[in-house]
Amino acid sequence: MDVDLSRYHRQMLLPGFGEDGQRRLHGSTVLVLGCGALGSVAADMLARAGVGHLVIVDRDFVELTNLQRQVLFDERDVTDAMPKAEAAKRKLARINAQVRVTAIVDDLNHTNIERYAEGADLLVDGLDNFETRYLANDLAVKTGRAYVYGAAVGTTGMAFAVLPHTAGDTAWESSTSGNLATPCFRCLFEEPPPPGTNATCDTVGVISSVVGIIANFQVTEALKILTGNYERVSRSLLNLDVWANEIHQLKVTNAYEQGDCACCKHRRFEYLEGKAGSSAATLCGRDAVQLRHHQGIDGVNLGAIAKRLRGLGEVRSNEFMLRAVVEDRNERYEITLFPDGRAIVKGTDKPEVARSVYAKFVGT
Repeated sequence: MDVDLSRYHRQMLLPGFGEDGQRRLHGSTVLVLGCGALGSVAADMLARAGVGHLVIVDRDFVELTNLQRQVLFDERDVTDAMPKAEAAKRKLARINAQVRVTAIVDDLNHTNIERYAEGADLLVDGLDNFETRYLANDLAVKTGRAYVYGAAVGTTGMAFAVLPHTAGDTAWESSTSGNLATPCFRCLFEEPPPPGTNATCDTVGVISSVVGIIANFQVTEALKILTGNYERVSRSLLNLDVWANEIHQLKVTNAYEQGDCACCKHRRFEYLEGKAGSSAATLCGRDAVQLRHHQGIDGVNLGAIAKRLRGLGEVRSNEFMLRAVVEDRNERYEITLFPDGRAIVKGTDKPEVARSVYAKFVGT
């Protein structure tokens, strides 16, 4: 069936779009990794732009505190305890019936991301942790897909579009403008920061405007890529602080040539193969899950994490361990964190719940 393009008239007037570009969008599939703050804004704008198929993967349910910044949800979704992916699907169906949305309520990990990405042309980052970003980056580099990174917390945000180096068989590597491949995410961030180093929205908050700016930048880069305008893709890492009125475009093009990236240069996909990142084990009879990093981490700053968490609940810490009681979705959890990054999350026997609590209150 031919699609009616009249609703996209204003977009098709833009250079680089036209009818051909719009039809390319309609024939594209985008995998949205997470449908929280960034993911909900990105999914909204991609649907309005006419991307034909959105696959949305998210593990969480809609909470009242989400509504300050997560644009696809409302109070009815909170009352109905709707999964974010399914709530987004229903809202997007009312925004643009021409767009097919696949909602997947699951925790992304190395065992399922390749299956969920089947048929996807591009990955958009709406994630809340470094580990899953390395996983997405591994998939992008291995399969020659574009990956648009984004992050926002507090009043700050970052974004970058990855057009990975492969064997030279991607459209951007064989472009008439030359090889337009960029550094990958791991070129820019070689190793994840120690647990608790990075602030999270649940510990320091987040302003809605920075979410909108970063997500819309991600969508713009995605539209350039999906319409074949590879030469228009930014070669800089966007880094901004909306409260301090600071905007920086960091030149990172040389990161590939000057670095020795394990992923895109040596083609080691450690996160995708489950060799790096964390593992989860349910502790028998204890209503608890242990999270452990595959690669050892030294010197987690328990004192700094304890200081950040004291405003959220009871916290005890010494040089050997930190124990904090937190509340998430009206459920209480006890997090015990050790200097090597190992953690025990008490109050659940579900690894995906434990990972979510860890990401929210400790960080990557």
